[in-house]
Amino acid sequence: MNTSKRLYQYAMLFKKPIFIGLLLLTVAVITDLAGPFIAKYIIDHYMTPGAIEFKPIVNLLILFLGLAILTAILRYFMYIYLQIGANRIIQKLRQDVFAHLQTLPIQYFDNLPAGKIVARVTNDTEAIHNLYVQVLSQFATSFISIFGVYVALFLLNVKMALVSLIVIPIVYIWMIGYRKYAARYNNVVRTKIADINAMINESIQGITIIQAFKREGQMKHEFADMNNEHYEYQRKLLFLDSATSYNLVGILRLIIFALFIYYFGTQSMTSTELITAGTLYAFVDYITRLFNPLVNIVNQFAQLERSLVAGTRVFELLDQPGETVSESTIARYEGNVIFENVSFAYNGQDYVLKDINFSAKKGETIALVGHTGSGKSSIMNLLFRFYNPQKGRILIDGQNILSIPNQAFREHMGIVLQDPYLFTGTIETNVSLQDPRITREMVEQALTAVGGDRVLKNLEKGLDEPVIEKGSTLSSGQRQLISFARALAFDPAILVLDEATSNIDSETEEIIQHAMDVLKEGRTTFIIAHRLSTIKNADQILVLHRGEIVEQGTHEQLISLGGRYEMMYRLQSGV
Repeated sequence: MNTSKRLYQYAMLFKKPIFIGLLLLTVAVITDLAGPFIAKYIIDHYMTPGAIEFKPIVNLLILFLGLAILTAILRYFMYIYLQIGANRIIQKLRQDVFAHLQTLPIQYFDNLPAGKIVARVTNDTEAIHNLYVQVLSQFATSFISIFGVYVALFLLNVKMALVSLIVIPIVYIWMIGYRKYAARYNNVVRTKIADINAMINESIQGITIIQAFKREGQMKHEFADMNNEHYEYQRKLLFLDSATSYNLVGILRLIIFALFIYYFGTQSMTSTELITAGTLYAFVDYITRLFNPLVNIVNQFAQLERSLVAGTRVFELLDQPGETVSESTIARYEGNVIFENVSFAYNGQDYVLKDINFSAKKGETIALVGHTGSGKSSIMNLLFRFYNPQKGRILIDGQNILSIPNQAFREHMGIVLQDPYLFTGTIETNVSLQDPRITREMVEQALTAVGGDRVLKNLEKGLDEPVIEKGSTLSSGQRQLISFARALAFDPAILVLDEATSNIDSETEEIIQHAMDVLKEGRTTFIIAHRLSTIKNADQILVLHRGEIVEQGTHEQLISLGGRYEMMYRLQSGV
C-alpha cells in the first residue's frame, strides 16, 4: 500500500472533525463566491443612468457585508476543526510509531543511530502534520473555490469559461514534472536532517571524549560537510519551488486576461448584444478568484512532497517486523537452564558462538569469563531472547524459550548491566520502573538488601532524590546499586549480572558481593566478570574463547587444570 493511501487511512480514523471542517469550508466558499453576483446586480440595476432607488442598494450592501462576515466566521471554525483533526491524526501516528519502537528487536537499533530514529518520530511526523493542516486545507479550499468559480463563469459566459479551462491541464502537467524532481530532492533533504540529528546526538553523548582528545575542530568540520550537503539540496528545491509558484500562475493569469480582453473587446464591436458593466466586473472578479487558489495549490507542491517523503520514512519504520506484545503471564519458573548445541551469528555465517552446551540448575551461580569478544555477552543476549540462535535450542525448565511470548518469558528475569541506565525521575521510580506491583516498601527493602541504604543515605531527599537522564549526577556505585535493587525488586527467577562490579570501588563491591550471597538463594544467577576474584564461589565457571567453551568447572577445578583460566587468574592476582 502506498504512502498516500496509508495517510488517507489515518485521516479516516478522525474523519468527523475533518468532514465538519470541509463542510464549513464548502459553505464558506459559496458565501464568498456570492459576492461578485451581488456586486454585478448592484452595478447593472442601481448604478446606471436613471436608477435613483437608494434603499435596495443599502440592503444589498448589507447582504454583501453580511456574507463577507459569515465567510470569515465559517473559515475560522473550519480552521479549528481541521487543526483538531490533524492534531489527533499526528497524535495517533506518533503514538503508533513510539509503541512500535518498543517492540522492535535489538538488532534494528544496532544498525540505526538513535538520532535518525528520533528524527522520524519528531521531524517527519511534524512534516506529516503540515500535510493535514496546510496542504489539506489549502487544497480543499482551492479545489472547492475553483469548482465554484467555474460554475459562476459558466453562468456568466460559457465560451470564456471553456477557454479558461485550459489552465487545469497546464497546472496538472506542471505538477507531474515538479514531483519527479522534488521527490528526489526532498528524500535527500529528509535523510540529511536525520543524519544531522544522529551526529548531534552522538556528539552530545561523547562530548567528554571529544573535548578530552581535542576533536572539537574535527567534529565541526564533519558537521559542516553534512550541513553543506543539506544546504545544496535545499538550494535545488528553492530554485524548483520558485519556478512553480507565482511565476507559473502569473503567466497563466496574463494569458487568460489577454483572451478575456480580446473576446469582450471584439464582442462589443461586432455583436448587437451589449455586455453590461456588472458582467465585466463579475468576470474580472471571478478570473482573479480563479488564480488565487491556483497560486495556493502550486505553492503547496513543496510541502506536499515533503510530507509524502516524510510519510514514507515513517511507514518504513512502522513496517519493520516487531515482536508481538503479549499480555499473557506464566508462573514463576524454577530456573533450570540448558543450552543445547547453540550456535549464533549476528551477521550471516560469522558465528560468535559455536556449539555451546551447558546446564544450570535452580539456585546455581554460573560465571562466564573470557577475553573481550569471546561470546560472554552473546550468551546473555540469547538467554534474554534479544536475539535467537541459528542452531540449537535453549530450554528453561525443559521448555524451549522460543515457545514462550517474550514479555511473559522476561517477566521472571532480571539484569544488571555494566553501565546501568537510569531514567529521568527519582530513585524510587528507577527501582520500581513505575510498576504498580512494586510498592515503596518493596523499593526500600530491595535497596536495603543490596546495601544501597548505606551508599544513598547522604542524598537529601532519599528515595525521592531527582534523577536526571542517565543518572549523571550520581556516582557509578550509586547508579549500579539502584540498578541492582531494580532487578531484585522484581524478584527474578534468573538473575544476570553483566560486569556488574567492574565500574565500582572496592567498598561498594564488597557491599554488592555480600548482597549477592543472599540474593542467590532460590534463583539461578549468571555472572559475567573480568574480576575473577568475584566469582571464586560460583558453582560453575565457563571459560570462553572465540565463541567456544574451552574450560568448565569450579574455581578449584580450573586452577588445578592449569589451563587458560589458571593463567588469567594468576595474571590478575599477581601470584
